[in-house]
Amino acid sequence: MTRSHIPGILAMAAVVVASNVLVQFLFGDWLTWGAFTYPVAFLVTDVMNRVYGAAAARKVVVAGFITGVICSLIGTRIMLEGDGFTYPAVTLRIAIGSGLAFLTAQMLDVAIFSALREGKWWRAPLASTLIGSTVDTAIFFSVAFSLSLAWIEPANDTSWAGDMLPLIGHGPLVPYWVSLAFADWLVKLSLALLALVPFRIIVRSLTKKTT
Repeated sequence: MTRSHIPGILAMAAVVVASNVLVQFLFGDWLTWGAFTYPVAFLVTDVMNRVYGAAAARKVVVAGFITGVICSLIGTRIMLEGDGFTYPAVTLRIAIGSGLAFLTAQMLDVAIFSALREGKWWRAPLASTLIGSTVDTAIFFSVAFSLSLAWIEPANDTSWAGDMLPLIGHGPLVPYWVSLAFADWLVKLSLALLALVPFRIIVRSLTKKTT
């Protein structure tokens, strides 16, 4: 790790910490505020990959993963109360799903970006973020809430996530957690497009400084 990598590592850590805090606060019926901060992690990874290379991007991902693990450990110690029950802010399934989704999706992002880095400037960040975000959403929500994976943490009752409801309130009947995942995925896709603007600006700025 070099001094030039430190801003990226700090940015990734800040995104992970902010997302872990904001995920506790609801935004509408299907999202949390964390859904709007977490996708910035892909922007950080892609900027590091473009400016400093895949090895530097992987170091930033590992730093983010370690930060996420620490946040999850702290979250398991924080007890919340609601509907007459006391429960941890972070359950084992959420911790596993979050860590596995982050590490898999971010490393996949690095690999795809690297494979496409010689193409048009927008192709690598857009493709890597879209694919990485899709994988991230699929892994996290299925591990954290799918009834078929209840064996991961039998004591954690996630039956509420399996209630059959219209997809985000209007579509076909699906388990509730699928609506949560779909809404989260739509936000990630939207932000992937918007992130191309800051990606271009930040990369240009950092490239000038390193030349």
